[in-house]
Amino acid sequence: MRIVIQRVLEAKVAIGGQVHSAISGGYMVLVGVREGDTEDDAKWLAMKTVNLRVFDDENGVMNRNILDSGGEVLAVSQFTLNASTKKGNRPSYIHAAGHDLAVPLYELYCKEVEQLMNKEVKRGVFGADMQVSLINDGPVTIIIDSKLRE
Repeated sequence: MRIVIQRVLEAKVAIGGQVHSAISGGYMVLVGVREGDTEDDAKWLAMKTVNLRVFDDENGVMNRNILDSGGEVLAVSQFTLNASTKKGNRPSYIHAAGHDLAVPLYELYCKEVEQLMNKEVKRGVFGADMQVSLINDGPVTIIIDSKLRE
């Protein structure tokens, strides 16, 4: 699994011109599931998400996690994170997981984050045509891959 975490001042997801989910500050997380991903990947990424220290402390140093900051999480499924651009100019999504694997692992990731934060994770709608808007704070954008674990 791959996630892109963006520290945001605000973020929202609209579907058909109507706001579906919104947060006032915290993380906008794009979640991509690949074939071969497991529940362990989702749980590991959830733990990383909650413990990642990218919020400023009283000295202006990124030393606080989302729990310390009191922020929220908006998680959106994003199969294009698994694009392969090895050949040609049209991305291939052959490595992206199908619905039967991707939906349960996306939902597990969200539920794990909720449990760790004791707070609801706002979501997009899996497979929907969504319009995502955000104000990236910093900007701070972190990419985490459960297979690389770097």
